[in-house]
Amino acid sequence: MKKITDIFDEKPWTLSFEFFPPKTDKGRQRLWESAEALAGLGADFFSVTYGAGGSESHATLDVVLGLLYRHDVAVMHHLTCIKHTYREIREQLAAMSRVGVRNIMALRGDPRKDEPDFVPGPDQPKYAYQLVEIIHELRGDWFCTGVAAFPEGHPMAGTVQLDSQYLRIKQDRGADFAVTQLFFNNDVYLRFVDRVRDAGVSMRLIPGLLPVVNYEKLVQFCNTCGATIPKEVHEIFEPIKNDPEETRKRGIDFAVRQCQDLINRGAPGLHLYCLNRAEPARTIVDAVDF
Repeated sequence: MKKITDIFDEKPWTLSFEFFPPKTDKGRQRLWESAEALAGLGADFFSVTYGAGGSESHATLDVVLGLLYRHDVAVMHHLTCIKHTYREIREQLAAMSRVGVRNIMALRGDPRKDEPDFVPGPDQPKYAYQLVEIIHELRGDWFCTGVAAFPEGHPMAGTVQLDSQYLRIKQDRGADFAVTQLFFNNDVYLRFVDRVRDAGVSMRLIPGLLPVVNYEKLVQFCNTCGATIPKEVHEIFEPIKNDPEETRKRGIDFAVRQCQDLINRGAPGLHLYCLNRAEPARTIVDAVDF
């Protein structure tokens, strides 16, 4: 498998898509079909998420290996440190390296819903930068490491200034690039880039985008993750929340405008959270002038 950093050496701009491990055979088949369609758009890499508290660790690796078997596209395995001991993490990394996984998205992660007050023990890392350290201590030249970035600041950071410093710490511990949480106002992303550059962050910062396909679910998700939904988005989608087809049409239009503006303003790529479906991501990419 090619490392994503090798792709960066060849390309100043990348296109990538994110999947999650499906729970059913039907869902798995849909994922393979979607990946086939999106790979045909010239995808540079795929990424596969990891369940809360490591609940889908084996499923994540299965999907990563399935994508690698089917496509000539780099694949990034998400890995969280919460609820894992240092020993367990090293064992997972060793197992991944043995089967050829070279790209990891290193995350703190969330506890399971039934354990909201979970506190890491002394033998468990607490923060993403500690996971980055472990990755590079084990086989630093083998793995390429991505991390999450938060254009509006992580809710636990307190201030955007501290959030910038935390991203710098991840970079200093060995992170190679970052993918952002979703956002809908491109000025927010560009201000984020400026503030973290001022803090000494030099790695590539890829914007992560979620096309609007279901307004009510979007509101619920953003309330959970802390991402702001601008007034413009509410005004577009709230009146048509019970009209799936119109929501889809306007969601595509909004995403195309957002993607095109990001490209025009110098973003180093697009990372689309596609929810295991080829559409509307395929239509959006086809409509954007790269």
